[in-house]
Amino acid sequence: MARQIRLDQIDDVMEEAIVKLVRSTTLQWTLLVKNATPVDTGRLRNAWQTEIKPFQGTVTNNVEYAEPVCFGQNLPPSWGGQYRTRQNTIAGFPELIGKQLEQYARVEYQKIVRGI
Repeated sequence: MARQIRLDQIDDVMEEAIVKLVRSTTLQWTLLVKNATPVDTGRLRNAWQTEIKPFQGTVTNNVEYAEPVCFGQNLPPSWGGQYRTRQNTIAGFPELIGKQLEQYARVEYQKIVRGI
């Protein structure tokens, strides 16, 4: 049976749903980006940091070579102007994961709303 929600409760119920969605999507992104991060010493993979606030999830990496490895930008001179990793990682893989998560977020939202 569906949950009965009074009109004056809709904003609280929807706020709860969005907070859950932000949390689950941010944690899923963290998992996927860590698994996709190429490993040499493991420092880059272990440096991913996740911060979750009620309406905002942030995933960052402060390792100095994260930008070249993850996005293929600001390549060091030793790379000779060519993007490369030992695991043949795709430059921009964090953005590709973000695009994949659009569908994940839709599905998760439906699950959350159905559970209300």
